[in-house]
Amino acid sequence: MSRGSWNLHRGPLRGLYRNRENGWIFGVCAGLAEYFNFRTGTVRLIAGISLILCFWLTVLVYAAAILLLREKPLIFSGDYGEQKFWRQQDRRSNWSPS
Repeated sequence: MSRGSWNLHRGPLRGLYRNRENGWIFGVCAGLAEYFNFRTGTVRLIAGISLILCFWLTVLVYAAAILLLREKPLIFSGDYGEQKFWRQQDRRSNWSPS
């Protein structure tokens, strides 16, 4: 399981999502790669070959995936001490308008 899909307090993030953080256009290929534990480049290569061989079917399936799949929620996946440190920082104390 990749580091980006794990939350320290809730466990693994389950389900199929569009991964806009690692994706190029809408994150469908990156989301599929993360869900099936493939490399993103491999899924993009398969999508490109599929686009050449059967253009309209691939466009239809990709558009359906854009509409049906939710975006991957942003979760914190770092160290608990680091999270605690940043939550304690007061943004207004160190910032002053110029």
